[in-house]
Amino acid sequence: MKRTLLAAALLALVAAPARAADPFAQDNLVAWCIVPFDAKKRGPAARVEMLQKLGFKRYAYDWRAEHLPTFDEEVGLLKKAQIELTAVWFPANLGADAQKLLAVLKKHEVKTQLWITMGEPAGADRAAKVASAAKAIRPIADEAAKHGCTVALYNHGGWFGEPANQVAIIEELKLKNVGIVYNQHHGHDHFDKFPELLKLMKPHLLALNLNGSVKAGDKAGKKIVPLGAGELDVELLKTIRSSGYTGPVGVLGHTNDDAVERLADNLDGLKWLLPQLDGKDAVARPKYRTWK
Repeated sequence: MKRTLLAAALLALVAAPARAADPFAQDNLVAWCIVPFDAKKRGPAARVEMLQKLGFKRYAYDWRAEHLPTFDEEVGLLKKAQIELTAVWFPANLGADAQKLLAVLKKHEVKTQLWITMGEPAGADRAAKVASAAKAIRPIADEAAKHGCTVALYNHGGWFGEPANQVAIIEELKLKNVGIVYNQHHGHDHFDKFPELLKLMKPHLLALNLNGSVKAGDKAGKKIVPLGAGELDVELLKTIRSSGYTGPVGVLGHTNDDAVERLADNLDGLKWLLPQLDGKDAVARPKYRTWK
């Protein structure tokens, strides 16, 4: 009898599906848009210290020309601190800036995502635009593959920012190392159809960056707000969790505030939201440092 019960218990354990990893776990969060967007104008050492203080294990690097000379130092410090360089903002070409970035990645043997956006490609119709965009992306993706890197198409509004167009570009390329990074702060027009768009993107989704989401917020001075300050946040986060997506999740800076305070506001807002995804009542909303 005991053997039968034990066998049944073991069978149930084997048959039970493994619980999906939580996409909103601290170790899965990626700090994003905190280099040019930081009132304190931190350098590499101070930025890495900030990430450690806030508990980030992942980081996506955005930059302006003045930051590139210290990229080598920054990557070295990230490796020493055991913080993953999850992604790098990358030009839509293989010019001088791109070569500098690739040289540093090669030196430190870092394999990462290259996040790329572009304007509306040339073409008389959608098929021509898809072909034009694919032609521009292909040499970058081929070069990225040599470095063990992936390319993620970054929605930044316009034609190129539409998920259906990005999926069409990926299908045109037929390359294994090209996917999508989706940004909620550039997706205000997508809120009503987000579940179906997420389903479309999911096979290609390499990263997803969160934002406090206010309906038509981009037209009302609320394009970028802390997590928890948007009335759509619970609904959108539920959709993400229920989709089964478990890839990197970005936490946004992207304001002229002190980056540590804006990141902390987002972390506090996410912590406040998570119990509500499980149906628990909201407690007192966090007191934000950078938002009223």
